[in-house]
Amino acid sequence: MSSRTAAGLGLPMKATHHVSRNSSASSMNNNHNQTKTSSSNHNSNMNPAVYLQRLIDVSQMDIQSALDQMKSLLLPAKMNSVYKMAYYRKQTKDHWARDDPAFVAIQIAFLVVASLAYAIAFRSDSLLGNFIYFTIHTVAVNYVISGIIIASLARYIANTHLNQSQTTLEKRSYHAHQSVEVMYAVDVHCNAFFFFFICAYGIQFFLLPIVLGKGFFSFLLSNMLYSIAFFGYFYITHLGYRGENVFVIYS
Repeated sequence: MSSRTAAGLGLPMKATHHVSRNSSASSMNNNHNQTKTSSSNHNSNMNPAVYLQRLIDVSQMDIQSALDQMKSLLLPAKMNSVYKMAYYRKQTKDHWARDDPAFVAIQIAFLVVASLAYAIAFRSDSLLGNFIYFTIHTVAVNYVISGIIIASLARYIANTHLNQSQTTLEKRSYHAHQSVEVMYAVDVHCNAFFFFFICAYGIQFFLLPIVLGKGFFSFLLSNMLYSIAFFGYFYITHLGYRGENVFVIYS
């Protein structure tokens, strides 16, 4: 008996199914490639050079939003809200990192003010020299250089050991293997450093008369401040790289 034809085109029915499957797979591959290309093009706009250009343009900064995020980072119950905003940003703009540099600008301003306050508090002969020294050490070394090192290390660990495997992603959706964004790793450092700044710079400044004492209580208090500061830094960093629920990180 001769095989039936499909739609009168002279193609066997089995061959039609085979063509249909190939067409469907080809369509999925095309859609995936388009999505990947679109995502790659979009993420290319979020690079350090563009971010630095925006950092000197105050008109593009949302100061109030940055201050609200800083306030949230000081309250354990609201710390997650900062990373939920990153998740919503991923859904709407296809990247996790902030495109508004207001948070970094305000942090640098706080560090400069803190440097001036400590320079005045220590009452050295050269106020200007002390201020410049404290500013360079605080902003350049503690904030920028240390931040780049920690963010790079954390990003490497996340991409190497914490990212989900290709097989797991394919089970969830037709998705390519992804990696943590460079700028998102910097964002996580900035979030964590703000809590560290409040404890190790802000609170400590008002307790200087006690902290600089020579008794056991001064020793205990200063160590407690830094212990809380480092614990908060690592905890907020942990929240940023946590891979559950809305915090699964893709680039």
